[in-house]
Amino acid sequence: MAVKKQFIKTKPVCKVTFSLNVKEAQVATVVGDFNNWNPEAGALSKLKNGTFKGIFDLPTENSFEFKYLIDGAFVNEPEADSYRWNEFAGAENSVLEV
Repeated sequence: MAVKKQFIKTKPVCKVTFSLNVKEAQVATVVGDFNNWNPEAGALSKLKNGTFKGIFDLPTENSFEFKYLIDGAFVNEPEADSYRWNEFAGAENSVLEV
């Protein structure tokens, strides 16, 4: 799993690439504050090598809670910027700082 950030100099936007190396998975999405926790809005494409990948434009100077949804199971990003307890979920969420 990995998160790559590319800041755009001419706009207050960061292109964030989410990559998951879960070749055995059938479906993978990223859900979070930036897409209202909507799996359809966070769909990741499965590449020929089995990796799931998606690129999202997120507004800078923000902090977003998120998780991956892999075949129906929520998974945190091991390389997240930090983690935050979420009372609604009753668990920690990954945090992305852009």
